[in-house]
Amino acid sequence: MSDDTNDDDIDLSSLPDDELVEQMKDDLYDGLREEIVEGTNILLERGWAATRVLDEALVEGMRIVGIDFRDGILFVPEVLMSANAMKGGMEVLRPLLAETGAKPIGKMVIGTVKGDIHDIGKNLVAMMMEGAGFEVIDLGIDNAVENYLEAIEQHQPDILGMSALLTTTMPYMKVVIDTLVEKGIREDFIVLVGGAPLNEEFGKAVGADAYCRDAAVAVETAQTLVAQRRAA
Repeated sequence: MSDDTNDDDIDLSSLPDDELVEQMKDDLYDGLREEIVEGTNILLERGWAATRVLDEALVEGMRIVGIDFRDGILFVPEVLMSANAMKGGMEVLRPLLAETGAKPIGKMVIGTVKGDIHDIGKNLVAMMMEGAGFEVIDLGIDNAVENYLEAIEQHQPDILGMSALLTTTMPYMKVVIDTLVEKGIREDFIVLVGGAPLNEEFGKAVGADAYCRDAAVAVETAQTLVAQRRAA
């Protein structure tokens, strides 16, 4: 990510495919949305399938971002910029992926729990999950158990994700999970929980499948658990 090359000097359309993909990974890392949209369109014009652009340029680029975020090289504002650039590319690809019937890796319903209006961490998880090829239904903030149930019924997700940033709202996660148990549908979903005041013990205590300390861990955990479930 050298600073001496100004991106305005690079004519993306003049780059061969492999160099263009490398440049797009750099641009994604640097959070350059317009360049990602342009690069995505160039690859499509060159006959690349939407799934190939997604996997080789965008998902691979976000994987690098995720690793550096996990390792403390990148921070939340930078990752949000990368995720926003990824979103730009996804807006181009989504209709094409839908046409080809390309299945997402899995589907996730995510939302911050009732009484809690914090959403930066949740937004980051939603964007990183989308960046990894999941379909994400984001319910926003302050979600009562009914909101989760309605979304689950409507979207039939593989994963339910809940976030809380307050010690006072954390216990509501148990309310949601207990309700799933009562309705006999708890085993239908992978339940992931996260948020600053949580820890692994709390995740176990409320009956979640896993506690994820950050967005990078959430993606890794989701990929692993969905793969295990499919294999079973």
